[in-house]
Amino acid sequence: MNARAKDKLQGRVRAVIEAITPQIDCGRFPVKRAVGETVTVEADVFTDGHDSVACMVKHRPVGEGAWHHVPMKPLGNDRWRAEFRVTSQGRHEFTVVGWVDHLETWRRDLLKRHGAGQDLAADFAVGAQLGRELAGRAVRLEAQRLEEWAAALIDNASDVDERVMLAQSEVVSEIAMRHPDPALVCESPLVLGVEVERERARYSTWYELFPRSTSRSPGGRGTFADVIARLPYVAEMGFDVLYLPPIHPIGQAYRKGPNNRPTAGDDDPGSPWAIGAKEGGHKAIHPELGTLEDFKKLVASANELGLELALDIAFQTSADHPYVREHPEWFKKRPDGTIQYAENPPKKYQDIYPFWFEGDEWPALWEELVSVVEYWAEQGVRIFRVDNPHTKPFGMWEWLIARVKRRYPDAIFLAEAFTRPKVMYRLAKLGFSQSYNYFPWRNSKHELMEYFRELTSPPVSDFLRANLWPNTPDILPEFLQYGGRGAFMSRIALAATLGASYGIYGPAFELLEHKAREPGSEEYLDSEKYQVRHWDLDRPDTLRDYIARLNRVRRANPALQTDRGLRFHRIENDALIAYSKRAPGTGEAVLCVVNLDPHNAQSGWLDLDLEALGLDAEQPFQAHDQLSDARYLWRGPRNYVSLDPRHSPAHVFRLRGKVRSEHDFDYFL
Repeated sequence: MNARAKDKLQGRVRAVIEAITPQIDCGRFPVKRAVGETVTVEADVFTDGHDSVACMVKHRPVGEGAWHHVPMKPLGNDRWRAEFRVTSQGRHEFTVVGWVDHLETWRRDLLKRHGAGQDLAADFAVGAQLGRELAGRAVRLEAQRLEEWAAALIDNASDVDERVMLAQSEVVSEIAMRHPDPALVCESPLVLGVEVERERARYSTWYELFPRSTSRSPGGRGTFADVIARLPYVAEMGFDVLYLPPIHPIGQAYRKGPNNRPTAGDDDPGSPWAIGAKEGGHKAIHPELGTLEDFKKLVASANELGLELALDIAFQTSADHPYVREHPEWFKKRPDGTIQYAENPPKKYQDIYPFWFEGDEWPALWEELVSVVEYWAEQGVRIFRVDNPHTKPFGMWEWLIARVKRRYPDAIFLAEAFTRPKVMYRLAKLGFSQSYNYFPWRNSKHELMEYFRELTSPPVSDFLRANLWPNTPDILPEFLQYGGRGAFMSRIALAATLGASYGIYGPAFELLEHKAREPGSEEYLDSEKYQVRHWDLDRPDTLRDYIARLNRVRRANPALQTDRGLRFHRIENDALIAYSKRAPGTGEAVLCVVNLDPHNAQSGWLDLDLEALGLDAEQPFQAHDQLSDARYLWRGPRNYVSLDPRHSPAHVFRLRGKVRSEHDFDYFL
């Protein structure tokens, strides 16, 4: 085709496509979805003059030849929308195409002229011509149908009203959508990506423990065999991911003592994050925990109970790591020739050496680090919690995650990055499946509502999946230090219902560990990071049963397995927060009310948006508390609630409409 013909062809394209969503940074990064979720695409599509336009979304898994097409529907003001469902893991792509729809323009004007009582002979002839042109682009059976339709339009023996009705044929519209005139089609130059991961990337329930603290004998040190014995305890509470801090040999040089003392005694185990000793580094196992075969047995035993093992990826070393001796070029040296240890002034971590990513040998360093992740993936691990990823290059993470996922598409990465929002967001865009966040420090009603509206609304919700942790080995929030049992219960109720993914550091959480190292600190007194602890799992005050009930409720209610559909409701008490979730596609609604005051009973009048909840404002409905099993008959949007933290600080209601009477709690779906 010569240049003049090409310009002429492009000159016939009159449709305009703008403002396609969802897209992240002009298409630089893919949006995130899990298998089975939908992608809702919107775009502005319009043309000059008064002609109608048509448009559709094209989508496919990357590498698949054929496109799938979904017609877009008008929202008004030249905005259009369509949805498609992703059913396989990996990268998908989509774009929008649009064109001037002469058939629809003709049909629209035909109806207007018919309503005005005008003669329609010429109009029927135009429609027949459009039909025959469309038949030339259609396949055999469709083409035959269109020829018959065109002939019927100009059949003067037929009634005009019948032919006007025939002109509105939905079948013809569907054929026209499949076969637009290619000379008129505008295709957006933006081909946007969707990264589709398995369900656990969207919905997961994490439990963290230190293997060395699982010994059944006080004073002993736990092994993988002890962790296997602990698995039923974790599974019975309803968790599906068991996360272990680093399991590697721990350095002796500069080893920290209890409560982060700068010197350690002979029996002090050191921090698991000071990785590396004479026994090996990131691909080795601490000999006190067991062997590689013991580890594989742990992975298999966990899987049998519905648990997946998650490992910590901490790209740093101790002074005793083999890398320090074999690759000194991977570490930054100070002017006196010593290696720079980790610092977060005024904190000093003399037992940890960070890698130097600006050195000349960075390509070899990257290759070695990705080989660490691949090694543990070969041993059956598919979930990785990454320690402090914000202190390593963004470019490395994008490259590393993409490479691992090419070989292990079911790999999941959790970013442990408590840092500035834009840095956290960048890591999520680069490929991290889930992200730590500011939930541990959002306590008031206003803070929670403002923060979760941000997390669950586009564009953030299209690239970041929050994993909510009320505590970690590094973080004992002030609210838990002074709030007592009610604080622990309310925080886990919030985590389990606000987020599709959450986790706890146990057994510290269920055993209400709340003593800080010193006033004003978020460090635990006698932290497991620096010493072995023995936990009495059978203490009568344990929250074990409460946590198990919460997790059963999560599993029974699809609305709690997604971060989408979160809506806050007004309640006349700032100590109470109310919010609902609806499961996509099912309409099922769950309403949560949580008392944020850990010490006192609180009550208030709740104003529900019944339409958003899918309830008939004229009918009574049942509010069934999934935690207490209590059932309440409510009418209208305004209802009274009261919560005492001494019993339970939260309601998790399943709402059901069309209750027959106050004495009959059966319902119709």
